[in-house]
Amino acid sequence: MKRYLVTGAAGFIGSHVSERLIDAGSEVVGVDCFTDYYPREIKESNLERLRSSDRFQLSDADLASAELDPLLDGVDAVIHLAAQAGVRASWGRSFQTYLDCNVRSTQRLLEAVKGRDLDRFVYASSSSVYGQTDDLPMRERGLTCPVSPYGVTKLAAEHLAVLYHRNYGVPTVSLRFFTVYGPRQRPDMAFHRFLKAGLLGQPLEVYGDGSQTRDFTFIDDTVTGIVAALHEGTPGEVFNLGGGGSVTLNHALDVIERLVGRTLDRRYGDQQMGDVSDTRADNSKARRILGFTPETTLEDGLAREFSWVAELYGHQST
Repeated sequence: MKRYLVTGAAGFIGSHVSERLIDAGSEVVGVDCFTDYYPREIKESNLERLRSSDRFQLSDADLASAELDPLLDGVDAVIHLAAQAGVRASWGRSFQTYLDCNVRSTQRLLEAVKGRDLDRFVYASSSSVYGQTDDLPMRERGLTCPVSPYGVTKLAAEHLAVLYHRNYGVPTVSLRFFTVYGPRQRPDMAFHRFLKAGLLGQPLEVYGDGSQTRDFTFIDDTVTGIVAALHEGTPGEVFNLGGGGSVTLNHALDVIERLVGRTLDRRYGDQQMGDVSDTRADNSKARRILGFTPETTLEDGLAREFSWVAELYGHQST
């Protein structure tokens, strides 16, 4: 039976990954420090199904300061998802938190696994490492030039993963996620906000004019890519995990209107610092090596997230 350490296990992606591993018969050691970026009760609800399994254990610990050896005892592989999220919140005094959570924590974890017999160390990176570019689709060998402090920290941690692979043989693989959405999405993320506003008939704030494009990736497809990276390919690689296409934000809002059954009260505003105009992943490397082929259309994925949002907030719409 495989034993995995999943960092950020109570989060949006981490809870889904942990469930997939538990369902496959593995053991999961989860760790989460429950930062105040969004309410703890949301993360606790993400853990409800996991807590019912005797093959799941959770440690409330901060990777930037905790003793890491006990967490790694008997672990076959690490899936490092823990991070301080959010492009727009990463400026100013908040940057210290991003350094601690995204860079220092990753370095400490890599240092702790150095010399251990690990199958794989999977690091969750981001499309934010590419920054503003007209070179689309974004390719792993393309220029990385982040335009937000968040993106800088994610790229720095990617570099650390490469350093520890080349110098100490840590079997690292970095995965660049592209706008992951679906049930349990963080409350600050666009689709969660838009679906909630549409359900409740509230105005919704749109950053920019809605013409910006994104490669939206449904959570189940992202998890499939993460699990594949545990077994396929060779260490030291970097892979894009995108949804397989790119659409404008306005198109996504049109889909949401059909789901909620009402016209959205769209309030367009200024583009936020650190946001980019377009993202689109070249998935060819992940398809060839990991067998990664996203299967969920935007319409189907948004319908599944809307069902979750409706259950979460439905009592407020009456």
